[in-house]
Amino acid sequence: MSRVVEDVRTSPGVPRTALVLGGLTAFGPLSIDMYLPALPRIADDLHAADATVQLTLTSFIVGLAIGQLVLGPLSDSLGRRRPLLAGLALYVVGSLLCAISPTSGVLIAARALQALGAAAGMVIARATVRDLFSGIAMTRFFSTLTLVIGLAPILAPVIGSQLLAWTSWRGVFYALAGFGALLLTVVTLLLPESLPPALRSPTRVGSALRAYARLLGERSFVGYALASGLMFAALFAYVSGSSFALQGVYGLSPQAYSLVFGLNGVGIMISGVVNRRLVGRFSGHTMLLSGLVLAAVGGTGVLAAVLLDLGLVGLLVPLFLLVSAFGIVLPNATSLALAEHAKSAGAASALLGVLQFVIGGGVATPLVGLGGPGTALPMALVIAGFAVLALVVSLVLNRPAAGRTV
Repeated sequence: MSRVVEDVRTSPGVPRTALVLGGLTAFGPLSIDMYLPALPRIADDLHAADATVQLTLTSFIVGLAIGQLVLGPLSDSLGRRRPLLAGLALYVVGSLLCAISPTSGVLIAARALQALGAAAGMVIARATVRDLFSGIAMTRFFSTLTLVIGLAPILAPVIGSQLLAWTSWRGVFYALAGFGALLLTVVTLLLPESLPPALRSPTRVGSALRAYARLLGERSFVGYALASGLMFAALFAYVSGSSFALQGVYGLSPQAYSLVFGLNGVGIMISGVVNRRLVGRFSGHTMLLSGLVLAAVGGTGVLAAVLLDLGLVGLLVPLFLLVSAFGIVLPNATSLALAEHAKSAGAASALLGVLQFVIGGGVATPLVGLGGPGTALPMALVIAGFAVLALVVSLVLNRPAAGRTV
């Protein structure tokens, strides 16, 4: 699987590869969002303050960032397979430690360990796509991947809530351990090495730091990575704030709220299919801008619906547009960011992932919680702000290169 595929539509094994890599990329969203409904129970069971239990989210995001920064360049040096298998094993161990944690301190540490393992799946999955595909085929594959991974942050809270209906919060982490063990088995059997030794880089700290410095000095990479990260921030704001806003402010039942989540997930799938069909007719840059415009329209529509009190339907329509835009923005931004970095795909994938989760989980999610109860305005402000900012950043920093095939 080391040859570069030019036409994803005629390449054998693409659906299987998409499912495997999609599962790996979904580690982060699943590990964050599946356990969020359990936070109050964790606090009660471990006799910990709410602020202390919130540190389990902080430690995971920090571990995810550090893990990607370390494992990305490491996979450029050692190949993709060995770091990936080690990371998956670490994820299973970390998840089991979370499930049996006797105190909040142990849980916080176990979540960091779990995150290091999750980082391997996320960063190496993107790098593997860059190893296997190029040009339009790479963008098409990322669109296929979006169909698999786009639903993760949308459906994960629903899955977590359903698990809590018949088990304790520890059962959520046992389920995550099972998911990790399943992927470890699948990767061992079905996903061979994608980076041949001739294309690997030296295993030195200085080489990794130079790779990061070079990437951060490239205007195009920074522009595409920031656009992706800011779009993730808008999505994180929706995921973290919509439960309270739609149920507490607009009066939706838990069942109706789950239905809204599902419909928005369908929007991601539809836009992913549309993007996959159109990317051969229009450049990736054009498709990215189209997706960002759609997100900005949806984001400002959400804010207008809250400020003008347009009611539930007036809010749900722009929310659908915003979430659907993710299926266009993510594959094109990722493909464009990685396109020129075949020899440092691991490092580029790491920076891309760090920006997505640091801006999304580390900035957007806390901002949504600042407004207090009784209002959807904080969520709407954060969604609109990051969606518009993503479009502005892309317009300022990104320029389509002459003759580019992505």
